Amino acid sequence: MSGADEDRRRAARAEQVALFRYQLIREAADPGLTVRQRGRMVRELAGKAHEGPFGEPVTVSRATIDRWIRAWRPGGFAALSPPARQVTLRTDAQVLELAAGLKRENPDRTAAQVQRILRRTCGWSPSPRTLLRHFGRLELSTRPGGRAPAVFGRFEAPAPNEMWTGDALHGPHIAGRKAYLFAFPGDHSRAVMAARWGYFEDTVRLAAALRPALAARGVPARIYVVFSALLRCRVTPTGKRTYGSAAPSRLLLVAALQGSGDRPLPRSNVVPARSTHQNATRRHAASCCGSNHSQRNAT
Repeated sequence: MSGADEDRRRAARAEQVALFRYQLIREAADPGLTVRQRGRMVRELAGKAHEGPFGEPVTVSRATIDRWIRAWRPGGFAALSPPARQVTLRTDAQVLELAAGLKRENPDRTAAQVQRILRRTCGWSPSPRTLLRHFGRLELSTRPGGRAPAVFGRFEAPAPNEMWTGDALHGPHIAGRKAYLFAFPGDHSRAVMAARWGYFEDTVRLAAALRPALAARGVPARIYVVFSALLRCRVTPTGKRTYGSAAPSRLLLVAALQGSGDRPLPRSNVVPARSTHQNATRRHAASCCGSNHSQRNAT
């Protein structure tokens, strides 16, 4: 789109906005109304939604309606048009170029340090926030030497069935009860090995979701389970759920896995995570604490 087309498009949108504002204040701006009548009418307009200039519902405050009325009286319809946006740079381009050169010369320089240097050399300098935005546009803060920043936190298991991740997602209310989705995606392919819906967030439903994965995909080398209510929940023989130490529920999870009919998964291979926001590198290190045993390829 050329610059002339863009200007025409903006002018058309501004005219639509001005027309909407005029239609909204037309009756309230009648000079024959008293102050009391106009105030009541403006309050009614501010208390309900209106169809905006582009079809979306909008609400306008009383102060805004009053401001539009004051602008319309001396300026007419043109005064209701929104002002043109200022898109040109207000800061001297040479000053910004000098600031970028100082940052490239020493990437460790902060915006405040660059500001002090500019004040000594030029007698004036933009604010540190302006310099930071300029450095951000030029990627001088993230890529001072032209190189991409180092990547942290990415991890992918080297082979299938090397590691699975188990977690629960809070779902919608079904039949008046909160539902939870339990899933076990693989850390190599990100494929979901198995998933199951349940009404409780505990290790019983977690193990029920894991059994089909073990039957279909085999026993993984490690399982990483998010350290949440899944591992803090303890189910008593009467069905009562208590929350406390993670150790009893780990035993329950391992027992449920052993009941899947496949080879028992060593208890040390069930690795609880301490937080859902830990990076994947720490997660991998935590998973390596589990004992190693033979890996079965995914079927």
